[in-house]
Amino acid sequence: MSTPSKQPPTSARRRQTIVATTIGNGLEFFDFTVYGFLALVIGKLFFPTFNSYGQLLLTVASFGVGFIMRPLGGIVIGAYADRAGRKKAMTLTIFLMALGCALIAFTPTYASIGVAAPIIIVVARLIQGFSAGGEVGASTTLLVEHATPANRGYMASWQFASQGLGVLMGAVVVGALTVSLSTEAMQSWGWRVPFILGMLIAPVGMYIRRHLEESLHISPEEAAAPRRQSSLAIVCTQHGKTVLAAILALVGGTTAAYVVTFYMPTYAVRELGLTPSVALIGAAITGLISFALAPFVGKLSDVVGRKPLILWSRVALAIVIYPAFLWLNASPTPTVLFVVLAALSVGLVAQTVPGITMLPEMFPKAVRASGMSLVYSVGVALFGGFAPFVSTWLVNATGSKLAPAWYLVVMTVVSLLGLLWLRDHTGRDIDAANAHAPA
Repeated sequence: MSTPSKQPPTSARRRQTIVATTIGNGLEFFDFTVYGFLALVIGKLFFPTFNSYGQLLLTVASFGVGFIMRPLGGIVIGAYADRAGRKKAMTLTIFLMALGCALIAFTPTYASIGVAAPIIIVVARLIQGFSAGGEVGASTTLLVEHATPANRGYMASWQFASQGLGVLMGAVVVGALTVSLSTEAMQSWGWRVPFILGMLIAPVGMYIRRHLEESLHISPEEAAAPRRQSSLAIVCTQHGKTVLAAILALVGGTTAAYVVTFYMPTYAVRELGLTPSVALIGAAITGLISFALAPFVGKLSDVVGRKPLILWSRVALAIVIYPAFLWLNASPTPTVLFVVLAALSVGLVAQTVPGITMLPEMFPKAVRASGMSLVYSVGVALFGGFAPFVSTWLVNATGSKLAPAWYLVVMTVVSLLGLLWLRDHTGRDIDAANAHAPA
């Protein structure tokens, strides 16, 4: 059980928190997202009885099924983080993610064990989704609680930067395997390598996280006092309107993130006829931009505020999405793909970093991880994880390669409605502001 802190975190402790959280969260997102980069290979091995479109659709659906468990993971692990501490919750999530990786890495293909193969893959994705649902809430809350009112945006930005790092690592590893191995070797054993790496490096992340300083400090009196309501009940009853508005506001950013980062490599290969290596370079570019740009956007949000930055970046993104897809389809070259992905990634970072900072700022400390986890996991589950599935289905149903662009535009505009109902806590003492009243 945590004990009360005598001193606020020092600059050195904040740096340690940033490094440990970035490494651990980067490993988690590497493990979770590398599946999306291998969608075409996994489809052939685990859904061979379907045509190429059916294989792709089922593979991106199994990618999305991991998001079904995110709300449950967010609720359970978020409550655990509010009760036992952020650090213990983060250590638990990395163990669960490694377990999911191990299942995927060692599951025989459909040719070997039949229908049991895709069932095991789905179970592994459910475990990973459960883990990811609690990871973001616990790690972002820890970062925010180690910050001052003047630098919360910068501290929280490392959550999204670490996601970019995970995407970058995944794209580089899968890209290196794709270039260095033959098609036969890649389908035989090469696709398993990223999952084995993710499983083996998990102990490193767990070791680092165990040496973090806890940010949830519970007095003996608070620990002994029975809680009349669960964290989930408190969040839903006392902060219900905020939860609904925040989920709606999350729609634009999470849809854009999963279409740009995870669907676009498949889109580039299947719809534009580009090579898998080119598509993975594009994914690496999005990860690199997210990792490099996020801290600067975080600092900017501490100066200008969260809502103005989200608002104008979403307006700009809504304006450029359709022309970007139009240009990409008119001239489907690697250079155009890289430019389009870079431009969309900048807009994505500009809205996501202040957005992810706002979420834990809305809730009191006693239920902060639960509130953050619930909003993020539900929003991502409903609108993020199945964005590649919806995009794939729309292209096939409409016959238009521009359908994903219209989908992104609609989701971006809709998300602005939720943003209008949220309160901006930039520069405020959130513990004082949220101590007695709902956010």
